[in-house]
Amino acid sequence: GESIRHYVQDTAREHGIDRQIRFHHKVASASWSSAAGRWTVEGTHDGAPFRLTCRFLFMCSGYYDYDAGYTPELAGRDRFRGRIVHPQKWTDDIEWAGKRVIVIGSGATAITLVPALAERAAHVVMLQRSPSYVVSRPKLDPIVRKLRGRVPAQTAGDLVRWKNVAIGAAFYAYCKRWPDRARRLIRP
Repeated sequence: GESIRHYVQDTAREHGIDRQIRFHHKVASASWSSAAGRWTVEGTHDGAPFRLTCRFLFMCSGYYDYDAGYTPELAGRDRFRGRIVHPQKWTDDIEWAGKRVIVIGSGATAITLVPALAERAAHVVMLQRSPSYVVSRPKLDPIVRKLRGRVPAQTAGDLVRWKNVAIGAAFYAYCKRWPDRARRLIRP
């Protein structure tokens, strides 16, 4: 988690994105006015109300809820005697060493929380609806090694990034066209 956070912070700082973000703002509503051709965003910043307007609004929070993350109905939950914790409400006093743990979720939860829990838990099970696929790759792309010293570092990075985008798009198209073949590729 720490390395991901540092990567995101460093990248945002390097490209000046961090200066365009309003941190510690809790958005309560966003409404569009066709007459004005603008969005009005309202909420609170450190407890004080705010109102902003803009022509373009890009939200990528998904189903995120500041106060309580999504928790599905779990049959028998009322009979469970263990501790139930939503990752969004994780605290330092949670002790999992030597315990049997089940993690419900995927994506960032699966990629960051499960391996960390597995280091000290007696047993960890991940229950997920939609699996995430992660491919292990070398830290330094072989193409970057070949391009090093021949082209500027930024150009090499751009070429590798576009190569990776193209591979991802091609694999997605392959999976859509031949799902049975794709399943055999990803399920050894």
